[in-house]
Amino acid sequence: MPKSIQRSAVLAITAALGLAHSAMAASPLRIGLEIPMSGPFAAFGKQIDHGVQLYLNQHHGVIDGRQVQVVLKDDAPGTAGDIARRIAQELVVKDKVDILAGFAMTPAAFAVTPIATQAKIPMVVMNAATSAITTKSPYVVRTSMTLSENAAVMGRWAAQHGLRRAYVMVANFGPGYDAESHFIQAYKSAGGTIVGDTRAPLNSPDYAPYLQRIEAAHPDAVFLFMPGEGSLAFIREFRRAGLDKSIQLIGSGDLTDEDTLNTLGKNGVGIITAMQYSEDHDSALNKSYVQAYYKAYPKDRPNFMSVGGYDGMHLIDLVLAKDHGDTSGPAFIAAAKGMHWMSPRGPVSIDPLTRDIVQTIYIRKVEWVDGKLQNVEIDKFADVHDPGKKG
Repeated sequence: MPKSIQRSAVLAITAALGLAHSAMAASPLRIGLEIPMSGPFAAFGKQIDHGVQLYLNQHHGVIDGRQVQVVLKDDAPGTAGDIARRIAQELVVKDKVDILAGFAMTPAAFAVTPIATQAKIPMVVMNAATSAITTKSPYVVRTSMTLSENAAVMGRWAAQHGLRRAYVMVANFGPGYDAESHFIQAYKSAGGTIVGDTRAPLNSPDYAPYLQRIEAAHPDAVFLFMPGEGSLAFIREFRRAGLDKSIQLIGSGDLTDEDTLNTLGKNGVGIITAMQYSEDHDSALNKSYVQAYYKAYPKDRPNFMSVGGYDGMHLIDLVLAKDHGDTSGPAFIAAAKGMHWMSPRGPVSIDPLTRDIVQTIYIRKVEWVDGKLQNVEIDKFADVHDPGKKG
């Protein structure tokens, strides 16, 4: 081998070793992941954590040349603001994290925004879906969705596809109010008529009184937003009462989340939802994501929360590459605004005005595919911005 080639090879190897040494020598990137890992919403936290870990595994645990240390904290039940606030304070003051992330539920996200503002630390919301969350601190950016996005798309599509009379039933908390108001607004604008509107407690023990009201209103469709076990109970009682024979059940995509499809069984067939992700999404990137997910977590199914976690890590990676590793709140958010990338769900970007994600929302119908229930995409709306904020 000529000396010049040998020298080039030695220099290349030396440079590679230098980069590896540099990555090991640099201070770790500490990410505080605050999610419910126990209690009624533990499945939400598990999926977000799966997405986070999957991204890190694919990138050898390194972002921007720094080893990543995820400091995982259980904020169960996820709906208690005082618990979420205390945990976030510990993450910032005691654990000295560079970035706050996670936040499966709206009450937790709302409670932590003042801490992000005071500490000037980036806060990456990977699921919590109330529209107003990003307005509560200039250092919040969201990689999941808003209920307003999905509800508005569902309202428009339903009214345009023969479902002219709708009954609305939502959970009695922030995301439910967003889903309710934006479904109704979009549905009416498209020519639909609301024949009833009810707010119910999360995980109500008895849906029979609500079903009686629905039956008496004679709707063409019921728009439902009821996260967690409540949706399973409602759908089961809805089918048992025979209302599915004359009323189409529609909703935001969490209604038929992949985590619950197997449990729903035949009760889920035919439900139509609007959502940003489906395991069945037909793209090479998603097929690769699904394959990697099942290899890492063979007992679970990839869902929208796992993708919210995965894309949250992807955003962090892109931002730190752009701003030369600056994790301060102002620099991080400045770099995040307008960022765009290809996700397993399709093309996404960060709205520079609202710091919310812009994405395609898909209309999906639950069908059997190769012996397995899937959310099959039947229509789509591209470049959807959060209608809950002007931007």
